[in-house]
Amino acid sequence: MSNAIEIEAKALIGEADYEKLRKIYKDHPSYTQTNYYIDDDSFLLRREGFALRVREKEGLYEMTLKTPLSQGLLEKNCPWSKATFDSFSKDGIFPEGDIKRFLTMLDIDVASLKIKTSLTTCRIDVPYLNGKLSIDKNEYSGRVDYEVELEFNNMRDAESNLKDLLEKNGIKYSLSRKTKVERALDAIKG
Repeated sequence: MSNAIEIEAKALIGEADYEKLRKIYKDHPSYTQTNYYIDDDSFLLRREGFALRVREKEGLYEMTLKTPLSQGLLEKNCPWSKATFDSFSKDGIFPEGDIKRFLTMLDIDVASLKIKTSLTTCRIDVPYLNGKLSIDKNEYSGRVDYEVELEFNNMRDAESNLKDLLEKNGIKYSLSRKTKVERALDAIKG
């Protein structure tokens, strides 16, 4: 298992602005990934500020638990096999490991956790000012949205640099505080 701190600024944009950025960064390849978001029926993890997902990208699976920090999120990552993913998604068998131990330590019943929804992203990643710019088209629950994220080493610079990038390209900057998992879970709750 690995741990990382994620600090990123995000902005939701319209389809035309997404297409504009895709053209600007056309030399950077795109790829598709699907996030399977996990919670219990009462959405306990969400209420506690946690996000739990399994990401499938190019046939590889990784579980990530995100917990809030004063600036950014602490990410705990654990690779899964396809068999582990199938066992969890079909039979509800939560795999042994650090994430299970951490959740159990917090009195979260891992047997109650299941995949609630998924979100598929077509993403372009671009190295940008010592950070990483991601240009995303997201599809979930019959919806489509477009998002730009700038991962950086501190939130102030992430927001400032993302604002500058968008405004330089004639795109209105509006910081988004709602994460992909929040939007995907909101979509299934109606």
